[in-house]
Amino acid sequence: MVQREVQLAKMDQTVMSWLETVQVNVMKRVTQKLAIETKSNYRDLVTNIDRETEQFYVAAIRNFDKTAKILGEEGFGDQVKDMSGHVWLVDPIDGTMNFVKQHDEFATMLAYFEDGVPVMAWIMNVAQNEVIHGGPEFGVYLNDEQMTPPENTNLHEGLITLSGARLLYEEYGFSDIAKAAMGYRVYGSAGISFMHVLKGQAVGYSSYMKPWDFAAGLVLSQALGLKIGTIDGQPINMLLSSVILTATESAFDDIIELEK
Repeated sequence: MVQREVQLAKMDQTVMSWLETVQVNVMKRVTQKLAIETKSNYRDLVTNIDRETEQFYVAAIRNFDKTAKILGEEGFGDQVKDMSGHVWLVDPIDGTMNFVKQHDEFATMLAYFEDGVPVMAWIMNVAQNEVIHGGPEFGVYLNDEQMTPPENTNLHEGLITLSGARLLYEEYGFSDIAKAAMGYRVYGSAGISFMHVLKGQAVGYSSYMKPWDFAAGLVLSQALGLKIGTIDGQPINMLLSSVILTATESAFDDIIELEK
């Protein structure tokens, strides 16, 4: 048990040092001319900073964990076909549109699993130099302060955070969810949205997400006692995209009831 605590503490300290490096490097270059490309559509952006940051993480992970399998958004990791062994999921710049247009409200995220079991995760609000990190065995911390589970608030008593695109096109019942909540917010970054829920500033968050978008949020949500699952009730597959919902237990149940 003591050995495990030491192992997780070393991992956390190591990854936090990576995040410190990334934060300094990204913020130095945020106002410089970026090489910007589109992926699936003109709103789906990638920059040279996304790619360089992922390459940095991949090299650092391989040096730290020789047996690692790495699934990264920009494709510099591995072709991960299952969750056996040590699996790291990496989202170098989450909220690239915010990064490019606002220089704010974007995140960087990593998650670590052992044989499919969530172990540790890190979400950094890069512009604010704020990190939520930890896991079920380690505890969850906001920078250096240990966090406590958010209050179990109902949907109608709190703010819900939703994907703007899904809300705009009235998909997945998001308009009904927004109407049922006290208010709704759209941030354009999964990491930033997860942070609002983890800090108790919103009762839930839902969006159609790829594995690197939701992996860190899943680990930290579970560790803080929040409910997380797919909005259609199907089991989460860590290697497939899904409409993910994380929320307080009461808000989660309220939203699932609306979806019926």
